[in-house]
Amino acid sequence: MPKDSTGHLVPGSVSSMRSVPSHIARPEYVGKKAPTPFTGSDVYSTEQIALIRESGLIAARAIEAVGRAIRPGVTTEELDAIGHEYIIAHDAYPSTLGYRGYPKSLCSSVNEVICHGIPDDTVLENGDIVNIDITAFKNGMHGDTNVTFVVGEASEAVTLLVDRTREALNRGIKAVAPGRQVNVIGRAIESYAKRFNYGVVRDYTGHGVGAAFHSGLIIPHYDAPQYDTVMEVGMVFTIEPMLTLGGSADWDMWNDDWTVLTKDRSITAQFEHTLVVTERGAEILTLP
Repeated sequence: MPKDSTGHLVPGSVSSMRSVPSHIARPEYVGKKAPTPFTGSDVYSTEQIALIRESGLIAARAIEAVGRAIRPGVTTEELDAIGHEYIIAHDAYPSTLGYRGYPKSLCSSVNEVICHGIPDDTVLENGDIVNIDITAFKNGMHGDTNVTFVVGEASEAVTLLVDRTREALNRGIKAVAPGRQVNVIGRAIESYAKRFNYGVVRDYTGHGVGAAFHSGLIIPHYDAPQYDTVMEVGMVFTIEPMLTLGGSADWDMWNDDWTVLTKDRSITAQFEHTLVVTERGAEILTLP
């Protein structure tokens, strides 16, 4: 994702897939075109939740390691290497690597890239923002989280977008409670984002996670009454709002079939946690 003459990103050069030691267990989809459809439950036992929390901790600390290296002049390829090495050093597998053919161990989404940016030879510049999305797989469970970082110093508008997207996630988490429909999460996020005339991406959502990378459960980030699954104690899923500075939810995709960009090329930010529904609300499972 280098930049063209207008400052917008263009596809860069992607290196070969990184190796993972043979003793580390792979998710079932590695080496296949697609994962086996998930037929299990999104509600987990206390013992299973502990395993998801362990994977989530690895993912969160891998993002911390990557974050320490973010500065003007670093490439997203270099950031991928840091995340990859951290994950495998903790006997976990980077869940994105080989998922439906995805070639890297994390997603690095810069500026106008909404999600699923592929690490390449893009050099980060002062004023950019970059979202780092990492999922770790260990003991049969995935833990999924992401953070948007500011590279150097960004404009006030961009810095506020990042801060407010983090707050939108927090508001979504606060809406979680057993007995409520999952659509209350999106309602809380969108009502907050609208105060600032931000766009809320609709076509990419939160999801059930744990034994499956994506279970099929959908968690909307906008007011969507059609998503009426009732939250239960022990249910595990992600919340990961994507807000855009341009006020639109429209998007384009590059020919790599992964990289999603705002159609108007406005800046976009995202934050994500994996959480479990508790008797009193939610517990975040991806804290470092």
